[in-house]
Amino acid sequence: MRDFQPKTIIEPFRIRSVEPVHFTTRAQREAALQAAGYNPFLLRADDVLIDLLTDSGTGAMSSRQWAGMIASDESYAGASSFYRFEAAVRDITGFKHVIPTHQGRAAENILFTTIAKPGDVIPNNTHFDTTRAHVEHSGAEARDLVIAEGRQPRLIHPFKGNMNIEALEETIRTVGRERIPAIMLTVTNNSGGGQPVSMANVRAVSAVARQHGIPFLIDACRFAENSWFIKMREEGYADKTPMEIAKELFSYADGCTMSAKKDGMANIGGFLAVNDDDLAAQCRNLEILTEGFPTYGGMAGYDLEAIAQGLYEALDENYLRYRIRSIAYLGDRLIEAGVPIVQPTGGHAVYLDARAMLPHIAPTQYPAWSLNNALYLIGGVRGVEIGTVMFGMQPDGTEQPASMDLVRLAFPRRTYTQSHVDYLAEVILEVFAQRAELPPYKIVYQAPVLRHFTIRLAPITS
Repeated sequence: MRDFQPKTIIEPFRIRSVEPVHFTTRAQREAALQAAGYNPFLLRADDVLIDLLTDSGTGAMSSRQWAGMIASDESYAGASSFYRFEAAVRDITGFKHVIPTHQGRAAENILFTTIAKPGDVIPNNTHFDTTRAHVEHSGAEARDLVIAEGRQPRLIHPFKGNMNIEALEETIRTVGRERIPAIMLTVTNNSGGGQPVSMANVRAVSAVARQHGIPFLIDACRFAENSWFIKMREEGYADKTPMEIAKELFSYADGCTMSAKKDGMANIGGFLAVNDDDLAAQCRNLEILTEGFPTYGGMAGYDLEAIAQGLYEALDENYLRYRIRSIAYLGDRLIEAGVPIVQPTGGHAVYLDARAMLPHIAPTQYPAWSLNNALYLIGGVRGVEIGTVMFGMQPDGTEQPASMDLVRLAFPRRTYTQSHVDYLAEVILEVFAQRAELPPYKIVYQAPVLRHFTIRLAPITS
């Protein structure tokens, strides 16, 4: 008999525990959204049917992670759980100093508080919201240098997350090496549609950094998914394992920040990892002030155990194949129906192109916010706006349109099944059919920093 090659990629796990979801009526959702100031962040989770607000800390953990958590060491200092966590991070990244934090933004806070000052510039392919906020909080400029293809949603390119090397070199020439404390690269490029970075681009950025003596750091939140894209799309990597690819990727850098709530497969936690002894000492001093003792860094021992196991599970080929295909499956259905999305689909989310879908709404009236609210009103689906609300406010308080207005539908890891994805497609297609009726929005209240988390808006009805 010949070997069977199934067309269906099944979930590489069995479900042993379930959590009920809460169904609501359209009238209930309208009332809930109005009470939340038309901000999906402020909705109660019980009022959301399918929650795609983020893939950060919202996934399901494995039986091995739970087993490690039960056996954790909760000692304040020198816990055995920390050393297992440290060993896993060192094994995968190769970095000398591992500094645990309660989540990724805490690692960013420690890093940029330590290395950046007013007048500095931090180049990146595209900074995500908390990264940008911490750079700007230090007084430095967060400068995005993604390749031109990365700003064209429907253009097909295998590595739209790549950094523009010519723009990076020009930045160093015009700004001066002394004003660039680090070069950063986000893998995958979350704000740019979850698009991957090629190994060739990682090497090129590293070479520029080495030439000018500038530290090169990686935002490694989704390093495993990026490694899978390299395996699938880049010449010379098809026969390498995701682990081998990840190790090579980190070998070109001097350190990384990570939210372990993504490819650490855990519900909380993160770390800063660096090779420089002096930088590590400065960061640990600040960690003691803001996070806790350096062998727990704001996490319980069971969190450290969950991450130590989860980092390896994120690199499992069967898991990565299923995860990336789940995203692509939804993208394929939407593209077939003519829904404008960022192509090709990324590693952790489908990004709807609200600016293309809602041309009747100006960027300064927040088309992606309107689209996201419509998904909730029609189907109880919560996504997140990656657009002018998130990125439009400038450091001086002025407003300008973001480069794109997207709605990110981020899939929590190992959480939803195929029927959830099929239902999600139905909701999106229904919103697409009603797109001409979606209203623009105006801001009623906003905070001065990271305004999208607490902002309140209202639809413009006249």
